[in-house]
Amino acid sequence: MEDSVSSETGPEDTMRRRGEENRLTLWILLEANRWTVAGVTVAVFFAGVILAAMIAPGRMNMSAGDPVETLFQGFLTATITGVSLVVSINSLVLSQELGTLGDQRERMEGAMSFRRDLEAELGRNTAPATPAAFLQLLVDALESRAERLEEAVESAAVDDQIQLYAADLRNHAATVGDDLSGRQFGTFGVLSAALDFNYSWKIQEARRLRNQLAADADNGGDDEETSTLEAATGGVGDVWARLDDIVSLLTLFGPAREHIKTLYFQWELVDLSRAMLYSAVPALIVATSMILFQDALDPLTGTTLGVNHFVWVVAAAASVALAPFAILLSFILRLGTVAKRTLSIGPFILRTTADDEAVASTPGTDEEDRDGGE
Repeated sequence: MEDSVSSETGPEDTMRRRGEENRLTLWILLEANRWTVAGVTVAVFFAGVILAAMIAPGRMNMSAGDPVETLFQGFLTATITGVSLVVSINSLVLSQELGTLGDQRERMEGAMSFRRDLEAELGRNTAPATPAAFLQLLVDALESRAERLEEAVESAAVDDQIQLYAADLRNHAATVGDDLSGRQFGTFGVLSAALDFNYSWKIQEARRLRNQLAADADNGGDDEETSTLEAATGGVGDVWARLDDIVSLLTLFGPAREHIKTLYFQWELVDLSRAMLYSAVPALIVATSMILFQDALDPLTGTTLGVNHFVWVVAAAASVALAPFAILLSFILRLGTVAKRTLSIGPFILRTTADDEAVASTPGTDEEDRDGGE
């Protein structure tokens, strides 16, 4: 099979470099503390209202009345609706944890079966119980298998692309393993390190290199299931076996990461619901007070920075009322970004890469591409 895409045209090793967002945007969407993002959102809103009051004509004449009452009625309605909606969504997601005894036993058997498969693949008696250590075990094993692939390549006359692939996999696995070391589940650090490991491309590239190796040995045969590569002896057969070992382990990393991502989403939704409920109480109190007692603010006189003191009070009250929305925004930004970047499982890459252009420019690759997708 003719392939024009090499390891050198693969995606970057970090999620930040693979995405289209700049570093600041990605930090806000993913890496920043969610409480910091929510606090900055509220602060920007408050500053925006004050700035608008500083440049708006007639700001000195603002007083209690229908506009203020309408504003806080909207906040009151939105807070109640938003909290109810988030709690409902959270209940729907967490309802998946509920079930009959048979359902729970089936889930347990599935989890134990996966662990046994992984332990058999790695030749271990038990795998770690914590998510970070579990993923670290996988990437450390991939690093070791990449090293063995490099050793096999040195003694075989094969394409340099395999050497490049092995070195890239070894270095990337070592970096991700270091990032996972000491991480605690519940923080974004575990999932962030796992997301940096682009296993989808690594599976696809390993399969492509393995098929190409089979084609060279079989004089054009490109069916990996019926290949006669086993007839090959020496270093080439060893390279094939090492690539096969890597693919086997990568196909275990995918479900493991997806499962940990699901657990993280559930964890975050629980935290979001709790935060929304906690912030809704002061928001409702402030919004209700501004509706009922705004006339008591009429005696406020004087200005600060050229802005009426009444405006300062309204801006501060509106910022408190906005807090539940700011918290919701900060959490959903991260969850939505992670979900978008991990929609597929297996060798599918849902973004334009250099591979797309190379494959599109190679005649007669349509049939071959169908063999490369899963």
